[in-house]
Amino acid sequence: MGESEAWVGGYAPSHQQRVLVGPVSGKSYVGALGGRSASLRAGPVLNFAAPQGRNHNTNSGTGGVVSKDKQIQDGSQQAVTVRVGGRETFAVSQLASQSNRHGLITGATGTGKTVTLQVLAEGFARAGVPVFAADVKGDLSGIAKAGTPHKEIDRRVGILALGDYSQRGYPTIFWDVFGASGHPVRTTISEMGPLILSSLLELNETQTGLLYACFAIADDEGMLLMDLKDLRAMLAWMGQNAKALRAEYGNIAASSLGAIQRRLLVLEAQGAENFFGEPALEIRDLMQRDFSGNGVISLLHSEVLLRDSPKLYAAFLLWLLSELFEELPEAGDLEKPKLVLFFDEAHLLFDRMPRSLVDKIEQVVRLIRSKAVGIYFISQNANDLPESVLGQLGMKIAHGVRAFTPKDRKALRAAADSFRNDEGIDVVAKLTQLGTGEALVSVLDADGAPVSVKDTLIAPPESRIGPLTAAERAEMLDRSPLAGRYDTPVDRESAYEMLAQRAELAARAKADAAAREQSQREASASGRRPGARRSNRQSIGEAFMKSAVRSIGRSIGSRLMRGILGSLLK
Repeated sequence: MGESEAWVGGYAPSHQQRVLVGPVSGKSYVGALGGRSASLRAGPVLNFAAPQGRNHNTNSGTGGVVSKDKQIQDGSQQAVTVRVGGRETFAVSQLASQSNRHGLITGATGTGKTVTLQVLAEGFARAGVPVFAADVKGDLSGIAKAGTPHKEIDRRVGILALGDYSQRGYPTIFWDVFGASGHPVRTTISEMGPLILSSLLELNETQTGLLYACFAIADDEGMLLMDLKDLRAMLAWMGQNAKALRAEYGNIAASSLGAIQRRLLVLEAQGAENFFGEPALEIRDLMQRDFSGNGVISLLHSEVLLRDSPKLYAAFLLWLLSELFEELPEAGDLEKPKLVLFFDEAHLLFDRMPRSLVDKIEQVVRLIRSKAVGIYFISQNANDLPESVLGQLGMKIAHGVRAFTPKDRKALRAAADSFRNDEGIDVVAKLTQLGTGEALVSVLDADGAPVSVKDTLIAPPESRIGPLTAAERAEMLDRSPLAGRYDTPVDRESAYEMLAQRAELAARAKADAAAREQSQREASASGRRPGARRSNRQSIGEAFMKSAVRSIGRSIGSRLMRGILGSLLK
């Protein structure tokens, strides 16, 4: 067994799962992003077996840009850092204590953004910081296996004088909304909340108001909204009872309900039924370390998700931010973050988002740093993010860009202006000349101020560059410490089942009422009330008929007697 494989052995996962424990709170679903709306019971903290061999949790340095001579001479106690790269005469690293101030990685396709993400994820893991990253192309999965020798890697190791460089894999857990390439990722409709859900469904203002009313009614009626069928059943029930609900919840238009239902059908066709349900993802399962203190890297397989349902991908990332913001306690500025997030294709978070939701994202990005969480956005262009968000990003890594149009050149100048440039680098020209694996980098110093931009050669990753094979991924899933915890969906009683029971009881009551009405009609047709005692008094008709029968009977009886007597007397 290799170094990259040993950490997953010998662990028997607990099957205690988080469940919603009661009706949603009438106020709690309107949180930072309108997320969760129910009480939670936390699952167990997982333990991970340690990688064999050298403990890599030893990153240290002064942070920022350091000359090689100073790096060799400085023997004092140094801060925990995350290696970025450098050149022959200097090294660039990010102080772990400043890593909750977020960051941005930009560049055109093929310039090395994914490898840079991989290098940073490795650095944080070595520093003992758990990492969550979206793997949008599938090629980040190689981080779980040791790299292989290559002349370009050897060249960079030599240039950067990486004396502690050693190729190895990192402890990794795979996740997948569809459950095919990783452990299933689920959350409930109640936890997603009406704000994010309305953005996912692209609802207008009126339809969004109805969705908020749906959550409020479910709360008042004591019904949990777990999955899509719960939400659809609740909307149908609202339509059937619109008149009764109007006084308290406002007008409930059938056309708006129908529009929401159609959007839900589209969402269901895109595979969203796999995402909504239980067991819901326990956030603490994304914040684990192995026995040696290395942070565990959680990878969300997003290739199919991004292709088939980009809005669902964005909604998941927003929900994750919301959950972290609501669940994690205040921590302030620590020596290193509790968790670092890498959001690839970050423009999808803001594409056609309502202003209210963008404001919430800005608020969460600004405030979540106090909970020791760092967020790193990856996109082709810095202009893909709102200025209000860009202004909060400390670390900036800009790979090469291609400026062919006036819009591209404007974005290039804006990117150049975002760097502190004390050394007179022609940033605009340099950004168009950078080769693959090169970048302009600016990090934060110990005071949180950006250092001057540096033309940097990105350090090579220690893990594999490229994806795992299907067999390697399957093997890791089988041996994962979370195997079996999320694999089997749970469908407990919620709004759909409760409304079905109500409908069944109402149908029985209606059938009983119809039977009684039919009985009454039949009784009316026969001239008597159903169930009434029969009168002993005879009607005129009955008396006449009885008298006639008796007369006829006597007459016939007399004739028979006369005949019989006559024959006897003869």
